[in-house]
Amino acid sequence: MTEKYDNEDLRLRKIRIDIEQGDGIANMVKASEAVRAFQAAGFEMIQNEDMAERPDPSPWYWPLDAGSWRHAQTVGDLLYTFRMTGLGRAFTHGFLGLMETLRLAPPGMMKMSDSLCVAADALVLGGKEKIFTPMYLMVGRKPANQE
Repeated sequence: MTEKYDNEDLRLRKIRIDIEQGDGIANMVKASEAVRAFQAAGFEMIQNEDMAERPDPSPWYWPLDAGSWRHAQTVGDLLYTFRMTGLGRAFTHGFLGLMETLRLAPPGMMKMSDSLCVAADALVLGGKEKIFTPMYLMVGRKPANQE
């Protein structure tokens, strides 16, 4: 989570919880807490940066955002983005339901897909609100003279 995340804001907290539950993450913390843990483990911080904040015409979350057709550069990008639309999700939901019924897919695939859709929506919201980043970089090294 970025420093803009406020745990007291219920809307932002719901976004965080949906990301955690949908993507199977135990507990996300702010980047500053991760930096403190990195240093407390004895590493020397060389660089830390949210790479998502670098200038780029396309935000990191665009493939998950059903309305981001303008960022597509290939036919594959268009197909990927289509899967995130309501129609694409309905097709996936129905197809997985059929596959489960025919026992060609294990039980729970449809439920798992729905959970990932909740997470995808939360990731897009988290990206747009700038409270979540999947691109926080920490580079460090173990000090040479460690006792």
